[in-house]
Amino acid sequence: MRNRILLILLILAFSSLVSTPNLSAQPKWNSVYQNYIDQYKDLAIEQMLRYNIPASITLAQGLLESGAGRSQLTRSGNNHFGIKCHGWKGRRTYHDDDAAGECFRAYDNAKQSYEDHSKFLSTQQRYSRLFALSRTDYKGWAKGLKHCGYATNPNYASQLIQIIEVYRLNLYDKATSYDRFMAHHSAEDRPGPDGTYHIIKYYNKNYYVIAKDGDTFKSLSKELGISVRKLAKYNERSRKDRLEAGDIIYLKKKRKKATKNYKDKFHVVKANESMYTISQKYGIRLKSLYDKNNLPPYYQINVGDKLLVY
Repeated sequence: MRNRILLILLILAFSSLVSTPNLSAQPKWNSVYQNYIDQYKDLAIEQMLRYNIPASITLAQGLLESGAGRSQLTRSGNNHFGIKCHGWKGRRTYHDDDAAGECFRAYDNAKQSYEDHSKFLSTQQRYSRLFALSRTDYKGWAKGLKHCGYATNPNYASQLIQIIEVYRLNLYDKATSYDRFMAHHSAEDRPGPDGTYHIIKYYNKNYYVIAKDGDTFKSLSKELGISVRKLAKYNERSRKDRLEAGDIIYLKKKRKKATKNYKDKFHVVKANESMYTISQKYGIRLKSLYDKNNLPPYYQINVGDKLLVY
């Protein structure tokens, strides 16, 4: 009997180990989510300062509802927040959600989606209680959105909170200003020469795009609303230079040093690299790269050379 009892206890213990979910598991950081945050954080802060909705909540909802901008609803209708029609008189798109072929709002660009999300929350009576909360109370907002019926997923609040904490989005809730350039250009869709859009990326406290086949400083100027002269100057090139697919084109003046990640580290020169391509890689000025390494401007680098970039 004693052995039988021990066997039962062992079976129960084992079954609890394999069946109990890890409630403390947290989502891991990934670059797709971070790229979305870098692209839209200033737009979220702009909305926060206008409507008093925490930027962390807006970003977390955008990430969750749009799959970091990759969902079919977002790609076909620029709908970042999963807002259904509900009397909507604008453009529409249809997707399967709680039921088949449901009606969702569609927008011309991400900016319209972010603006409509703010208006949707601030004008709906059922969400009015949320605006009594501090905009730094992201947990209260997350739980309130679920309680007010924004989503049917029972884990919606905890998912928002986890995203906010993994990516430290709550830091944006304390912002008192935002980058107007990024808020405008990250969300306004403007086609390039091939009819597609350049994704504005963020690195070393600067913004950049990756050139495509057929791009020129003139075409990028028209798309991005930055003068040809400034674009060429920011990238230390002539406005008449031919751009190659894959070229990094910065949208603001480059910094004098790389990010802190490269403090006390060297860049080891590889085949086909030049001082210029290395300066673009790290988002630093060409002159600064020469100066950091005490090199004359006529110096020709060799494969294996070690260069300071910070």
